[in-house]
Order: sequence, then structure tokens, then C-alpha cells
Amino acid sequence: MKATEAKLLDFLRKSPQFIVPIFQRTYSWGERQCRRLWDDILRTGASEQVAAHFLGSIVYIEKGLYQVTSQAPLLVIDGQQRLTTISLLLEALARHIGDGEPVEGFSAEKIRHYYLLNPLEKGDRAYKLLLTDTDRDTLLALVRQKALPAEHSIRIAKNFEFFQEQVKNLGDDLRPLCHGLAKLVIVDIALSRDKDNPQLIFESMNSTGLELTQADLIRNFILMGLEPEHQDRLYADHWQPMEHAFGQEAYSREFDAFMRHFLTLKTGEIPKLNEVYETFKAYAGRPEVAAAGIDSAGIDSLVAEIHRFASHYCAMALGKEQDKALSAALSDLRELKVDVAWPFLLELYDDYRQGILSHSDFLRAVRLVESYVFRRAVCGIPTNSLNKTFATFRRALDKERYLESIEAHFLLLPSYRRFPRDDEFERELKVRDLYNFRSRSYLLRRLENHGRKEPVPTEEYTVEHILPQNENLSQAWRDALGPDWQRIQQTWLHTLGNLTLTGYNAEYSDRPFPEKRDMSGGFRESPLWLNKGLAQVEVWNADAIRARADRLAKRALEVWPAPSLSEDVLERYRPKREVQAAYTIEDHPYLVSGPMADLFQAFRREVLALDPCITEEFLKLYVAYKAETNFVDVVPQKSRLRLKLNMKFHEVHDPRGICRDVSNLGRWGNGDVEVMLSRAEDLPYVMGLVRQAFEKQMGDGEDEL
Repeated sequence: MKATEAKLLDFLRKSPQFIVPIFQRTYSWGERQCRRLWDDILRTGASEQVAAHFLGSIVYIEKGLYQVTSQAPLLVIDGQQRLTTISLLLEALARHIGDGEPVEGFSAEKIRHYYLLNPLEKGDRAYKLLLTDTDRDTLLALVRQKALPAEHSIRIAKNFEFFQEQVKNLGDDLRPLCHGLAKLVIVDIALSRDKDNPQLIFESMNSTGLELTQADLIRNFILMGLEPEHQDRLYADHWQPMEHAFGQEAYSREFDAFMRHFLTLKTGEIPKLNEVYETFKAYAGRPEVAAAGIDSAGIDSLVAEIHRFASHYCAMALGKEQDKALSAALSDLRELKVDVAWPFLLELYDDYRQGILSHSDFLRAVRLVESYVFRRAVCGIPTNSLNKTFATFRRALDKERYLESIEAHFLLLPSYRRFPRDDEFERELKVRDLYNFRSRSYLLRRLENHGRKEPVPTEEYTVEHILPQNENLSQAWRDALGPDWQRIQQTWLHTLGNLTLTGYNAEYSDRPFPEKRDMSGGFRESPLWLNKGLAQVEVWNADAIRARADRLAKRALEVWPAPSLSEDVLERYRPKREVQAAYTIEDHPYLVSGPMADLFQAFRREVLALDPCITEEFLKLYVAYKAETNFVDVVPQKSRLRLKLNMKFHEVHDPRGICRDVSNLGRWGNGDVEVMLSRAEDLPYVMGLVRQAFEKQMGDGEDEL
């Protein structure tokens, strides 16, 4: 490696050509980065006290170590965003200057011939900067002052328009801009392919522009170490089609998320957002510090697999599914923002495409996921277990009985991961505040359009409270509700039975119910299913609201059905457990009498109060407290309670340092963390440690992937 400081314009002028290899990301700077660069250039150019502005580094590679006196094209490893943006700014300046030269060296002809073009060359060699894919044709059209191609780069076109507008706003005083451009300084870093490690350097770059995405790192990791012909083939066959499938704007926004879901599916573990790249390197079979990229052996099948699943993701998560019924079901799922389900559904979609899972069963499975998530939301069950539920769901699949195994697993999910039963869902749906519910619009739309072949565009309607929200109800409303009208309004106002859709919200206002029912455009004339039956209601009161809620809740059981399997079938999927002798507290004398008895009673009350799903089980040698499995175990001793927390030692936050790492010691109980409890005054602190183990099992409080 050789690094030298250089003025950017001198560097551009002396360099024969920059080529951005196909393994680099597409141009991704937005207006925010362009505006910051513009402001820096003008501020530098307007001040005589500022000698230079450091723009960053330009890192490039060739077969041997060299400087820009070489005539070979330079392959850009880092700096393409800045090179491209400066090129756009220079072209915008050249168009504005015309025949003038406000500062020596800055005329339209000199700008283009020095920094944008190689005027004596032909073909590709005539351009100073060659980008990849769509970016390439768009930039070349701009520097040749040609019309943009039909499929042009949106980012390049928008940023060029931005610079044109900024240059135009300067009017005739272009000196600060020209002086600022002349003061830009970069570090010229030349790499030797034989001696330097481009991928390692690429990973460690701290760019002054837009941070590299995890997908950028993955693509470079895959392609950078391959021979050029192999790079071209993989890019043309797989990576470029993926970029096009996502779309220019969605690629940079969605591809990282897809790779996280893909790796969750493949590993069963959910990588952190900023560790997707490291997880991918491990999945690809490379050491954690992959110094030279990955071999070509097996890489084709890996990239083909990523391409296949990326197509599935685009169909499901980006709305590109062509089948009408599946498209509708997936659209409903997206509206619920159930990103945590994509790893599981990626596998199902892949099996569906390969003919392992039928269309009808796949559709049913998607609708079951929708029902599961929505029922839990209505029942107020915390969402923090959903990520792990779906990340590990594939382990329960029996592909000989595909749909049946899905239904059975849903039905057998325990406690806080449960699929809410019909009675629980129906009960909560009728009494919950649904007006302030996040999925209110989704709920009313699905209720309205269930079974319709011609769906109603419910987004054109507004939510109507049949019993008005106004605290100062008219006398007519008070008479209808009875002497307890305030309590009735407070109790039922925002619930299912009192909410509907209408296009006459303003006209209805706070009118008495008979007027809302009988006026022009009133409930009696409404074509909406949600308003069916209101024409026959004489008085709108608590009984009427409850009756309507009963009817709508019955429909909801059809819209969001639960799995249905006979007990005999379900029994085949129940985990087989060894029959153990039943133990009680009486089998633990230290917990019945003695100095630890009262402390244990206080401890068990605190633990069971953490969540209704927690159960207590007395075993021969210890007491287990479980959510889905043990999160804390208590081994009774004469003068203390020895607690075992089911988590890794490095995961526990213990400011007092009272926990002990017992990962390599033989102890009764589950987990690697041991803590002793012998005094009542220590109980609050110890419960804070126990709560950490419980929340770890519940999913670390993460709502989404």
C-alpha cells in the first residue's frame, strides 16, 4: 500500500480512468450528503483562511503497486460515491459556465476535458469514470449532454438536478465554488493485489459519506476475491437481477433486511442488524476473520440460493406476488407489519415454488400466521416472543404432513406464545378499545370485505362512533342511554360494537341515533356490511352495542380462524415426556420450616407475579419456575436459597457482582449463572436478576427482526 496526499482536481486530471468494479454497490448518496458536500465546498472557497478541505480517501487497485502516472484503469475500492458526486457537480458547473472562465482553469471545455472525459480516446476509454449497471449509462449520458436512458439511475438524475439548481442560484459569482473545488484534498491510496488485502481494507474503511450497508459488505465479500470472468458471470446471472427485482430505491433499504431474514432461516438464530455481515461469513463457511474473501468452490450455488430466496422475499414483502389470492393474503400480513414471520414464510414459499407445499395449503398457512399475530394483538399478549417463535418454527415442520404440522405447532405453543382460543379472542375483541388500536383500519377493512368478490375501498371511508365521543351528550342521547349514560359512554365508546365506517361522518356529527339511521345517506341506506342490521335498531344503548359486538365478533372468528385438529391428531405432535414422580413443597423441609421458609414464600410470590404465564414445579432436588422452560431454579439449603438463572454469565447485568459463573461446574438447575439469597433485604435486587432471565426467555423485548 502507498498513500499520498493530493489535490482532488490534480488527481482526476492525471488519472487515466476510474472503473467501479461490479462488486461495488450502486451509487447511493442522497440529497443530504450532496448538500453537506456543497456547503463544505462553498465555505472553503469563500474563506482565504481555509487552505484546504479534506474529502476523504480514494482507494484503488491494480495488478502491481503504482501511482497515477500509470496508464492502466484504476479499480475503485473506496471513494466511488465521492468521485461520482464530484463528477455530477462538475458537469452542472460546466453547463452553467458556458464559454466563460470565471477562475483560471474553470471553463466548460477545460472542466470536461480535464476531469470528465479523455478527449483523445474512443469508446469506454473516453470517460474518466465508469460506473456499474444503470448508473453507468446515466452518468455517461450526462457528461455527453445526451438524453437520459429510459431506465436511468434515479439517484444520479436527482443529484444532478440538485447541483444544477444550486449552481444556478449562485448566478454569475462562481468564484467561491471554483476556489472550493480547487481546495479539495484527498488521500491517494494505491493497493497491490499481490501484497494488500482489499477486502480487509474495504471492511475497515471509515467513509466520510454514507455508511456501507451489510449487503454492500456481503456482495464485496463474495465477488471481490473472484476472477473477473467469474465476477461478471455471477453478477449478470444473480446479483444484478436481484438489484433490479428490489428496485433502485428499495434495494438499499430492503436488502439488508432480506439478508437478515435469510440468515435467520438458515441458522435458526436472529443476527443483530449490525452483525448480518459477520453472520453471513460464518454461514458461508469462512473463518471469522476472512482475510481473502471466499473461494470460488461452491460460491455459485450459494449466490444462486440467495437469488432464489431474494425473489421469494420480493414477492412476499415487497408486493410482487402475481397470484391474486396469495397477493391479497400477503398484503394483509404486510399491513400488520409482521416482519418477524418472513424467515418462516421464506421456507414455506420456497417449498411452494418447488411443489412440496400446495397452493391451497400455503395460502392457509399465510392466513394462519395472520390470525395468530392479529389475535395476539387483540388479546394484548406481548409481542416480544414472536421473533424466536418464527425463527425456530421450521424445526416443527413435518413436510409429509405439511399443513397439519403447522396447525399442530400453533395449537401446542405454550403460555405467552399461545395461539389465542376462540373464546379468548372473541371476549377481548368485544371489550377492547379498538379506536386507539394500531390495526384499527385493518380490522374494519377485513371485517367489511370478508367473502366479497368486489372489495369495498374502505380507505375512502372514515371511522364513525355511533354513540358520539362528545362528553356533553344531547338530552336525546342521555334519554336513550338511561340514567347511567356517562358510565355507558365511557365503557363502550371505543369498542367494536360502537365503531363503523361511513362517508357521512360530518353530516352525522352528534345527531341522535334515529336521525343517523333515517337521514339521507344514513345507516338505513348504507351499502356497507358493517352497517347491516342498524336499520332495524330502535334505540342505541348498551344492549344494542353489545348485541352488535356479538355479531361482529362471530364474523371475526371466520375472518381470523384458529387451527382445527382433532385431539387424536394433536396427540401425535405432543412432546413425549417421561412420567416423573409428583413432588410438593412438603418434600423440601427447608422450605416448610426453618430460617428459609418465609424468605422462600416471599420469593415465590415475587416470581409468580412477574407474568400470568409463569408456572411453578416442585422437583426432587429443586423448584423450577417456567415460562416456556425454566428461567430460574431454586435449590433449597438450610441457611440460603441457591438460585440458578437460565442465561449465559456474560448476559447478566449485575452491578453488585454477586453472581457466579457456574458454566463449567456440575450443579442442579438450568443455566450458567448462580446467585445466593439469604436475606429479605436482598430480595429486590435478586428479583432484578431473575427478571433478566425471564425477559431473556421472553425474547429480549424485541418486537421485530
